[in-house]
Amino acid sequence: MTEIMPVSTDVDPELADAVTTLPDLDLADVDGGRRTLDSIVAAAGPADTTGVTVEEWLVPGAPGGPEVPVRIHTPDMCPDGNPAGRPVVLEIHGGGFVLGSAAHSEAFAAAVARATGAVVISVDYRLAPEHPYPAAADDCYAVLEWIASGAACLDIDPDRVVVLGDSAGGALAATVALRARDEGGPRIALQALLEPALDDRLETASMRGGGATAVWDNRKAAQSWRHYLGGQEPTEQSVPARRAGLTGLPPTYLTVNELDPLRDEGLVYAQRLLQAGVRVELHCWPGVFHGFTLVRGAGATRRAARSLYDAIVRATARTPVLDHD
Repeated sequence: MTEIMPVSTDVDPELADAVTTLPDLDLADVDGGRRTLDSIVAAAGPADTTGVTVEEWLVPGAPGGPEVPVRIHTPDMCPDGNPAGRPVVLEIHGGGFVLGSAAHSEAFAAAVARATGAVVISVDYRLAPEHPYPAAADDCYAVLEWIASGAACLDIDPDRVVVLGDSAGGALAATVALRARDEGGPRIALQALLEPALDDRLETASMRGGGATAVWDNRKAAQSWRHYLGGQEPTEQSVPARRAGLTGLPPTYLTVNELDPLRDEGLVYAQRLLQAGVRVELHCWPGVFHGFTLVRGAGATRRAARSLYDAIVRATARTPVLDHD
């Protein structure tokens, strides 16, 4: 039997000090985890929304479901020179399916809007365990459909839509892309899956060896999937990695982290997408752990941000963007 080695703890030196200060958000105590996260966000102070107008809207939800709150981040600058028909990013926050909100990801959404010129729409989807699958997935897909149908009033281009999700948000982004393909739904120019949680089976080498990793470990991963599925049997619809066929999905930008238990399931999904004929840009960030981009000012954080911004700009350009030496 192959020995499962622990995930390396050789952290990027710029991030090493931050590891000891990162919170332990135990998903066994959902209410406590939410209070801890709220206090961390409050202590960080107001998000930098310079150059961005932020609005809160309620948009139609799934049939028979509640309206979905969203935060719309519109940058002052427009890369195309004409504010009509901007690209749009549907942003889906992480948090193990049980934590977080659109307000918590405000700084990130505003930074994406400033850097890319896209309108960034963050979804306040319903959280588990109070609202297990398919509540969050339905909310995110309803917002995608609203974006496509309401493009004129938003001055956005429905042919230049990016679906972006981080961690559990990456699972929801992948689910949205699969559903859009299966149902002949809105066109997606790019699915951006950042350190995504994709597989409830937790059988990869990095997951089995990730019992003591920073921020996110295999115990929390198991808890998050239990909350999300709410006792339901996992299916191809609820768990992206269980989907048999991945052909016909949009171009994909996918990142994994060397010191993250989720690393290998992201690598497997990227490989399967490539084998299905999907264009994939894959990044494995060395020496970093899950959620490392929350450490402001680190070189790894800046490199990851620039890479994501460039991918969004390329995918949503009105004319192809060529790289020059």
